[in-house]
Amino acid sequence: MFCLSKSKYCGLWQCPKIAWMKKYMPEEFVADGAAVERMNNGNEVGDLAMGLFGDFVEVTSFDGEKLDLSAMIEKTKEEMEKGTAVICEASFDYNGLYCAVDILKEENGGWAIYEVKSSTHDDKEVYLADIAYQKYVLENCGVNVTGTHLITINSGYVFDGKLDIHKLFRITDVSSAIVPEENSIKGNLMIAERFLRNPAEPDILINENCNKPYKCGFWKHCAKDVPSPSVFDLYRMPFKKKIDYYRKGEAAFPDLILDSGITNEKQLRQMEYALSKKGTYIDKDGIRDFLRTLSYPIYFLDFETMQPVIPRYIGTKPYAQIPFQYSLHYIEHEGGKLEHKEFLAESGADPRRAIAESLCRDIPMNVCVTAYNKAFECTRLKELAEAFPDISEHLLNIEQNIKDLLVPFQSGYYYNRAMGGSFSIKSVLPAIFPDDPALDYHNLEGVHNGGEAMAIFPKIKDMPPEEQITARYNLLKYCELDTLAMVKVWEELLRAAE
Repeated sequence: MFCLSKSKYCGLWQCPKIAWMKKYMPEEFVADGAAVERMNNGNEVGDLAMGLFGDFVEVTSFDGEKLDLSAMIEKTKEEMEKGTAVICEASFDYNGLYCAVDILKEENGGWAIYEVKSSTHDDKEVYLADIAYQKYVLENCGVNVTGTHLITINSGYVFDGKLDIHKLFRITDVSSAIVPEENSIKGNLMIAERFLRNPAEPDILINENCNKPYKCGFWKHCAKDVPSPSVFDLYRMPFKKKIDYYRKGEAAFPDLILDSGITNEKQLRQMEYALSKKGTYIDKDGIRDFLRTLSYPIYFLDFETMQPVIPRYIGTKPYAQIPFQYSLHYIEHEGGKLEHKEFLAESGADPRRAIAESLCRDIPMNVCVTAYNKAFECTRLKELAEAFPDISEHLLNIEQNIKDLLVPFQSGYYYNRAMGGSFSIKSVLPAIFPDDPALDYHNLEGVHNGGEAMAIFPKIKDMPPEEQITARYNLLKYCELDTLAMVKVWEELLRAAE
């Protein structure tokens, strides 16, 4: 007998090697910040959804720090026999096939499965595979399954000050949609048994499923024999096309650069500069044209935001980007001194009004403001203007005067091979200034990227006073480096244009 949880089944659904890796080489899994955030969101949403149908009993049990699956299965049986109408984390085992149902509800003379996801999308095929697997396990345990449902987040829900979970969540009947997945289960289980009984690593090459729906956490292990740099590092090539080149044996740059099918100028330059070890490509005319769009006084702006799945502030929706911090470097005139201002809201309160007013104080109207990948800052400013009509004129004036420092790099006016296939500030800065420790994000304490900033800020309110001071300091230094990086990049463009 082999054991298979629903998470491993969903991994198998994506790629049989995932299930094998989870069993035999789990230490190879690399969880990026986005994956951790999705897991945290899932836990928060799952806990909240338990109350959708009134009173419930949760059967989650622990043996030390680990889930006690045997106890959960036994408690589920007891609650079903008692006639408990709503059981959360209801657990079942059939010949080593295990699943915990998010919400099991007595319905229509039997039991309905309600699977909870923190996504705003209800059309992901993996969700249907998940629910079909649960139904298979329950029916083989003798449970009369009378309904299968998917609970997702209603992206149109607007928080009015009192959370209404019945409006926050959207429930979809997927009884018909899961039929194709139900028909595939026995075949998938045969594949799972064949792979999971064999301790030898499966000979499965990287493929399209490695990036569906997210980049697999085992990617680094499975792609260990791919040359570096490779087709997977190329700028803005669709993943499926990269896989096609890989299958043709054209993963390495020397092979790719000879392929007449690649005509993208930026991709060709990326490969040429990597292979010939050239330094920096500079299009002076292009850079000069961009610099002419800037004027003094010049401001460099960067926001940090959080994105709560459960809206907390009046007028906001699930996953709304809520700005809580900014850094602002500025120079009043040519040859002038570099000045700095900053704002960091109080954790636990709605930061939007305070940050909007601070922006209006710190940035005069009709001045040149720069951002890196300005669409993000522009959208936040428009949202703040919509939320606060009395200061919207000033906020929209700032937005309308923003210039994008990404343009010279994305347009191909400036390229250094160390940038690889990315023109983000985190790639451009170390490529231009590889030996300056003051510009190295790795040398920061506590906060090294936007994901960490997003995670830390809402937690500050629950920290002891000394930890709050440290966390706020770390946030301020991180955001300050973001705009200092912009200043340094701008200065390099000035130098390159000479």
